Amino acid sequence: MSDTTAGLLQAGLLLVALAVVYRPLGDYMARVFSVSSTEKHTKAERGLYRLFRVNPGSEQHWKTYASAVIGFSFVSVVFLYLLQRLQPVLPWSLGKEAVSPAVAFNTAVSFVTNTNWQSYSPEATMGHFVQMAGLTVQNFLSAAVGLAVAVAVVRGFVRSKTDRLGNFWVDLTRGTMRILLPMAFVAALLLIALGVVQSLKSGVDVLNPDGSTSKIALAPAASQEAIKELGTNGGGIFNANSAHPFENPNAWTNLIEIFLILVIPVSLTRTFGKLVGNTKQGYVLLSVMAGLFTAMLTVTWLAEAHASGPAPLAAGANLEGKEQRFGIGLSSLFANATTGTSTGAVNSMHDSYSGLGGGGALLNMLLGEISPGGVGTGLYGILVMAVIAMFLAGLMVGRTPEYLGKKLGKREVTCAAVSMLAMPAVVLLGAGIALMNPGNLAALNNPGAHGLSEVLYAYASAGNNNGSAFGGITVTNDWFQSSLGVAMLLGRFIPILAVLCLAGSLAAQRKVPETAGTLPTTGPLFGTMLAGTIVLVAALTFIPALALGPIAEALA
Repeated sequence: MSDTTAGLLQAGLLLVALAVVYRPLGDYMARVFSVSSTEKHTKAERGLYRLFRVNPGSEQHWKTYASAVIGFSFVSVVFLYLLQRLQPVLPWSLGKEAVSPAVAFNTAVSFVTNTNWQSYSPEATMGHFVQMAGLTVQNFLSAAVGLAVAVAVVRGFVRSKTDRLGNFWVDLTRGTMRILLPMAFVAALLLIALGVVQSLKSGVDVLNPDGSTSKIALAPAASQEAIKELGTNGGGIFNANSAHPFENPNAWTNLIEIFLILVIPVSLTRTFGKLVGNTKQGYVLLSVMAGLFTAMLTVTWLAEAHASGPAPLAAGANLEGKEQRFGIGLSSLFANATTGTSTGAVNSMHDSYSGLGGGGALLNMLLGEISPGGVGTGLYGILVMAVIAMFLAGLMVGRTPEYLGKKLGKREVTCAAVSMLAMPAVVLLGAGIALMNPGNLAALNNPGAHGLSEVLYAYASAGNNNGSAFGGITVTNDWFQSSLGVAMLLGRFIPILAVLCLAGSLAAQRKVPETAGTLPTTGPLFGTMLAGTIVLVAALTFIPALALGPIAEALA
């Protein structure tokens, strides 16, 4: 079987699998989040509410909801930072030293913001306890925060004449206990059955051809791998991430991991349709996501399959940095899935991609990671773009824009604009300042256009809470550790605050009935407008930077 045939077969199987679970999972998540906060809670949930003194029957104003998100995330950063700094006195530390302050700060921010950027070698830096009690726990919680915020935003469209968006603590608990934990448990068992390592040993000795022995690191990989992909996190328990045979040993695990990356963000469009009472609304969002995903996958796959340069021409394709067990097709599919969401896991080295192929992965992030985006973040990200699209449509026809029965006035459009512009500001300012500092140029392993792409990719990854990297850049100095950490914080919490403000403003409104002049939002016209707005915003914002980086490299 050819590499192309294998890739197309896996893409087809992936599409079928997503189609099979789309309705049941989407409907289930709608039931989880649409029930009243006074409904009967499970015993485990009641225990958590008592432990943390939460009244599950109360609902919160958007400012209170946002304060809970920020407060919970701040405590999580502090807790994870302390775990790393205190590693030598913790169990299962495997003799590892305390993580340095700069790396501990960067890592704590990274995992709490669902970025999972790793500026260290996991098997050489982290013991099993920090990996499990710190990083894996945050893989669940950061994804659950994204889910909670997305649901709060949807409630803003659904509710009328109220200042309440639900209870963050209830949404966080239900997202973790009823969705992420059971799905990750099943996925971990399946990965173990297919060969992914799950061990508390520090490593195993192997005999080298010359008679000497070496130790290969072991870890509880399957349990972290499951939620790493399912929660669109991406942080690997081994330095090679999903290119490591202990994390991703074969084509079947590769397919399952891509499926886990996409399944919740894709199914959330069905959840959205059910919650707003019109499933066609969700289908339109899904069609836009699918169109962007397919377009970027085509660009990346074709760029890597068509050789450019002496070495690729000799090999017949751009094979550098790719695992032979996956090849061009499965590497491109994984790269597109991980950058189209906020996952950041990799099964190939994006730095080794061609100018156009690497540019495709970069552009996925610069589009805002909404094809289909991360757990929760993809849904509220594309809803922000829908608000912008309807505002532009209103300007063109000269009437007050509406979306889902809610008028989009100055306050709503301002909130959407702040959310939309936060990421570009973080990416362009961060990359520009980094390149202005002569000391940072030594961190680049490549000159010219590719070096610019490395820096732009790093800040795009941090500002979008993705976590993948062009491996050619060394980001271990204090400048990159600190600035990328700040980029992660701003890229995560400015949009969250803005969309919760938007939700609060929408919930306070009364629904307006549709009239003959109302633009339908369930047909191809709106879908085309939405896709066009997404591409237009990215093009106007990033084309100059892309022209100096991946586009220049591709044309060279």
